[in-house]
Amino acid sequence: MTTLVFVRHGLTSHTGHRLTGWHPGVSLSDEGRAQATAAARDLARVPIKAIYASPIDRTRETAAAIARDRGLDVQVREGLGEVHYGRWSNRSFKSLARTKLWEQVQRWPSSVRFPDGETLRETQARAVAEVEELQALHPRDTICCVTHADVIRLVAAHYAGVHIDLFQRLAVDPGSITVISIGERGPVLSMLNHRPVVER
Repeated sequence: MTTLVFVRHGLTSHTGHRLTGWHPGVSLSDEGRAQATAAARDLARVPIKAIYASPIDRTRETAAAIARDRGLDVQVREGLGEVHYGRWSNRSFKSLARTKLWEQVQRWPSSVRFPDGETLRETQARAVAEVEELQALHPRDTICCVTHADVIRLVAAHYAGVHIDLFQRLAVDPGSITVISIGERGPVLSMLNHRPVVER
């Protein structure tokens, strides 16, 4: 059985205000770094054999905090990357909420292609393909995948049998931990959106 520990990156200055997407140069905020440290602390006793991350800065920073005391290198995987939001990337949620496409994203997300970007079905397909490849590499290991909220939601929805149009019902907060185990008897979503306590 492969156990996949998914961690959403910590907060950035964009979180909740702008749709960052693949926009470069957006690092963790102070609170985001504290969330990464808290996730690392909660996972300290978990026998993680490998750590993978999306190519984007904020996920690699979060993964580095988890890897720091383990002697592991963070391995970057394109398949764990954020949704390609195309021309929506780096726009404020306030401005996006005024577009006609925004309402469609809320009501029928599986039907949407982001302008010059991808569909959520495409994101889910490549993320699940990545998970299956990592499972084949680690058939009996526990591994950590640091990625993005929508990617984790889409992967969790796939393995829980939840339609894409309902994926936004799955909460995945900054710095949270979600666990999916995959074995011969099928997948088990054993933890969703565990939020480590940040020390103040």
